[in-house]
Amino acid sequence: MEAIARGFVEALGLLFRGDPGVREVLLLSLKVSGTALLFATLIGIPLGAWLGFARFPGRRLVIALIYTGMGFPPVVIGLLVYLFLSRSGPLGFLGWLFNPPAMVLAQTIIAFPLVAGFTMAAVIGVNPGLRQQLLSLGATSWQATLALLREARVGVVVSLVAGFGAIISEVGAVMMVGGNIEGHTRVLTTAIVQLTRMGAFAAAIALGLILLALSFLVNLGMLRLQGRME
Repeated sequence: MEAIARGFVEALGLLFRGDPGVREVLLLSLKVSGTALLFATLIGIPLGAWLGFARFPGRRLVIALIYTGMGFPPVVIGLLVYLFLSRSGPLGFLGWLFNPPAMVLAQTIIAFPLVAGFTMAAVIGVNPGLRQQLLSLGATSWQATLALLREARVGVVVSLVAGFGAIISEVGAVMMVGGNIEGHTRVLTTAIVQLTRMGAFAAAIALGLILLALSFLVNLGMLRLQGRME
């Protein structure tokens, strides 16, 4: 316990001094996860909204795939992305492996089923007759969809929180496709693993505190936004 307490004290010192290494890892984590969440949002919200109101053959199969993706082990996604981006893989010509774009791709694949699934559940919870009423009043399909999303906005915000929480704390996939290269692909989670292996517990605790604070602040901001929407 004494060692842990000492580690916390040293960690707070690192945080208050604004250690350059800590700042670099934090900024890369925000850049990678923020970009992945943006792509997951652009794919997941339209897909979730469409699945919420559309009826077509094979819809149940698509929904089952989305639900499967919501619980898919990140390390398996990391493995698949690695195989696709490896030199002998079909996307190897991109040269993304062990670079931030590969990490963004892996995190996008992890987050978008969560965004799509929660958005779909929120849209299904809206009055099913609302879309037909809007269409009968002359609204375009796009305008009716936006109205549905506005009604389901609380659930949509929850989907973004779930997606961000899943990727900012993920370690297996980003380490597999990013390689945990210092100053290039090292993010908060992979840095914690590396520092713990090296016995640098103070720095590892510092990054852990930053990760917890980041998750808390994001959730707090989303809750405030959710309160304003209700």
